[in-house]
Amino acid sequence: MILYLHGFRSSPDSYKATLMAQALQDRGLADRWVCPQLPASPQQALALGNHLIEQAIKTRGLRPGQDLVIAGSSLGGYYATCLAEHWKARAIVMNPVVYAARDLATQVGEHTMYHSDAPFVFLPEHVDELAAMAVGKPAHPERYYLLAAKGDEVLDWHEMADWYRGSKGHILEGSDHGISDFDQYLPDVLAFALPGNASSN
Repeated sequence: MILYLHGFRSSPDSYKATLMAQALQDRGLADRWVCPQLPASPQQALALGNHLIEQAIKTRGLRPGQDLVIAGSSLGGYYATCLAEHWKARAIVMNPVVYAARDLATQVGEHTMYHSDAPFVFLPEHVDELAAMAVGKPAHPERYYLLAAKGDEVLDWHEMADWYRGSKGHILEGSDHGISDFDQYLPDVLAFALPGNASSN
């Protein structure tokens, strides 16, 4: 199972999520893709991720250490790390937020979603929730695949490279926070996520 967690103000309709979902569908693996709309509350978002994993364990016999990859972009990368450390699963993190409470403290207030313009409020207590769920640097960075863009206009790629030192992946020259050239890196991402199944049918 690949559990994809989108970033702040984003959705399952994001560019990277859509590209990965289509790639799995093309390979006949659409049933492995899970990409929920996350609530604004980090605590609720993490609870949803845990629920989906627990549900897959009960209904599909999922073995998190072998059968689960958690992918996340930006804030979703922070969530993915929290979940991957708990479940000892592999993770793909793309321009992940490293110091979530610090960085998201600037986002308290009213916002709209990127893909629907639906309004939501990010509350001060949500920053506290981010701080409470922090797990530190990965215990086993080799279980992680990092895409960190030097051209990220939102986050500092140096912090990502330091936090995930020892992981697989790439430090991207240029690019941007959304990794708008993600299609170039998709084959490598899929090779990490689906060893033995990454090639096209």
